[in-house]
Amino acid sequence: MKTFKIILFGIGLFFASQMQAQISVDIHFGTPPLWGPVEQPQVRYYYLPDVEAYYDLSSKRFIYFNGYRWVRSAYLPRAYRNYDLYNGYKVVMNDYRGNTPYIYFKEHQKKYYKGYRVGEQKTIGKRPEHHKSKGHDDDDHYKNKGHQKDNDHKH
Repeated sequence: MKTFKIILFGIGLFFASQMQAQISVDIHFGTPPLWGPVEQPQVRYYYLPDVEAYYDLSSKRFIYFNGYRWVRSAYLPRAYRNYDLYNGYKVVMNDYRGNTPYIYFKEHQKKYYKGYRVGEQKTIGKRPEHHKSKGHDDDDHYKNKGHQKDNDHKH
């Protein structure tokens, strides 16, 4: 009887660990933005060929090279403040799960060149008419905020 209880307990732990793993995977990827593509599996990153940047769904940050290092920021660089995320093409990176997608940047840059498109890409949501849907929420973000524009993290 004691052996049976131990085996039953072990089976219970096994199923509990499997459920925990499933929950952590679902939380890990995050919610896609409204400008994200409709057709997508559970992924963590998009690559934006037109601006040569990545978008991390789990942290809701853009990742781009600022000329010196890779940075993570809530906004695209100022040079792309008018970039339309709804119309821009997003490559769904379903083959990478790590924390540094830019280690494959040279390959991504060649394969998904600026202007890269594969058919029409529909977004999850529609562009808000009353709100700018560009790489920056509004130009006043930089004028009125007294903080650094990039949330830099060295990588």
